[in-house]
Amino acid sequence: MKQPLALALGFLLLPLALAQAGTRTEVSFWHSMDGPAGRLLSTFAQEFNARQGLYRVVPQYAGDYRDAETKLVAALRTGSQPVLFQAEISFFPRLVGEGRALALDAYLNLDRAFLEDLFEPVWNYGVMDGKRYGLPLNTSTPVLFYNLDVFRAKGLKAPRNWKEFEEVAKALTSRQAKGFIFVTDPQAWLFEAMVTSRGGNLVRESKPNFTSKEALETLEMLVRLNRAGALSARSMAEATFAQLDFVRTKGMMVMASIANWPAAENFSFAFTLGVAPVPREPGGKVPMGGAQLVVLRGATEAQVRGALEFWRYLMEPENVARWVQASYYVPVRKSAIPLLEGFYRENPFRKVAFEQIAHAQERPRIPQFSAWASVLAEALEKTLKGGVPPQKALEEAQRKAEAIR
Repeated sequence: MKQPLALALGFLLLPLALAQAGTRTEVSFWHSMDGPAGRLLSTFAQEFNARQGLYRVVPQYAGDYRDAETKLVAALRTGSQPVLFQAEISFFPRLVGEGRALALDAYLNLDRAFLEDLFEPVWNYGVMDGKRYGLPLNTSTPVLFYNLDVFRAKGLKAPRNWKEFEEVAKALTSRQAKGFIFVTDPQAWLFEAMVTSRGGNLVRESKPNFTSKEALETLEMLVRLNRAGALSARSMAEATFAQLDFVRTKGMMVMASIANWPAAENFSFAFTLGVAPVPREPGGKVPMGGAQLVVLRGATEAQVRGALEFWRYLMEPENVARWVQASYYVPVRKSAIPLLEGFYRENPFRKVAFEQIAHAQERPRIPQFSAWASVLAEALEKTLKGGVPPQKALEEAQRKAEAIR
């Protein structure tokens, strides 16, 4: 009798199970991760969907940060935006300022032990005007990639400050190669790193600060290197050429996010890759990069809760460690560090970005900052490619930025 009874109960419960499966809340998730990191995000979503029956996360690659931002702005006009969006760190304040991001405080009930396990600069960035709008996922710091073989052959060491950097860049320069490749990225993040590492900031009292002593010193240094034939200036549109120049030993140093390392491994290096912290003066800082996960307004209550449950899954220490190994981003939880000992021991250079967290600072959380930074990036190109004097270019950028509302 037991077997027929069990079968009967199974048939009775089957419609209920099917109904429950059919009522799963879908959580659409747009991100900008391709390569190993993008594949792992898809795996995380599959694992999360399999371990519970309430939510179904649907990840979608939306292009790089700029493409994803453009796509999101268009989707917001038509109400077709996703539930969860990976907002690049300088675009995040704009979403908050325009009222597009949902405040998450009412939905989060995180215990003290969890909060203390998060690295403070990483966790703090998601707060604006006293409310939490962002959740950490991928956090990076800029680093200095260099040709270790040439450094050894010339008896050089990775520069620790900007005086040493200028000397090393000139010493590395030859008829065949430039000492340093500088990329004028559209958010001026790498230039910002050169300014903050001198003790300066691009924003002061919530206003642009492009004419500061540190900003002028930085641009004047780049101009000196350019005149000495030690600099190759590339725009973001020429980023692939910058990578090729470095791989083909036409440039000996380049500054970039640590997260560029996995992509760089697609190239065949003819030399040993070295990685060093950003040169820094006493008291100098490095700006964090990466993105925040944002829940967009328009999401239902169930979708909000599903998005947060998925984020909690991503934050499990084992998953943080898997994420770091796939992406080379900085771990956001302290409890993940022991799980990464082998990964860092295999190549100690992998730990450089993480060790810089001690000197990291948040990028300005001002809605207009993304637009200000674009104006600054244009000024850098005008100087390095068009010959406009540094002070004139920075003063013009300052005026343009101040006019943005």
